[in-house]
Amino acid sequence: MAKPRVKAGSVFLNIPYDAKFENLLLAYISAIGAFGFTPRATLEIRFSQIRLDRILELIQQSQYSIHDLSRVQLDSRSPRTPRFNMPFELGLTVALGKTSHPDHAWIVCESMRRRINKSLSDLDGTDAYIHDGTVSGVFREICNAFVGSSRQPTVTEMMQIYKVLRAQFKSILRRAGAKDAFHARVFKELVISARTAASELVVR
Repeated sequence: MAKPRVKAGSVFLNIPYDAKFENLLLAYISAIGAFGFTPRATLEIRFSQIRLDRILELIQQSQYSIHDLSRVQLDSRSPRTPRFNMPFELGLTVALGKTSHPDHAWIVCESMRRRINKSLSDLDGTDAYIHDGTVSGVFREICNAFVGSSRQPTVTEMMQIYKVLRAQFKSILRRAGAKDAFHARVFKELVISARTAASELVVR
């Protein structure tokens, strides 16, 4: 099987899918779009595809990946369990980086300083980007992560893009017949809106 071709500026976004994370999802899409990059996510996986194979393909197609490990607590529904998808997909990314995808660059984000040293001690020596669970924190840390990029949007420009997405959010949900952001069509429209807003608002 042919190795998936890397799409320049593609960013695999590995985040929790829950309503409480909605603001940070919009923040990540806004920040990534401000840099002229394209977010990718497992939300894109069609029901006819084998999920694990598609996750591997998405990672291999992406130039970068962002892994948010801020949801390590037990959820509220019975049986109460932690979320393993994010660390699992990070593990896949690290393995691919050591084998078939050595040029892939990845970062880990968290909301609480030093917690990752306890929750995932195998990453000792890897500095996590701490966003404090806030929209402005995500903007700050994405700026830090991509400081070497040729395009350097400001946090103010990212916030302007975020406000555009917020203003359009309800109509995007309505068109998709969805109640939250974690649907393929909603994600796609948010990415397009962020790209359009970035082209108008970011000074190159």
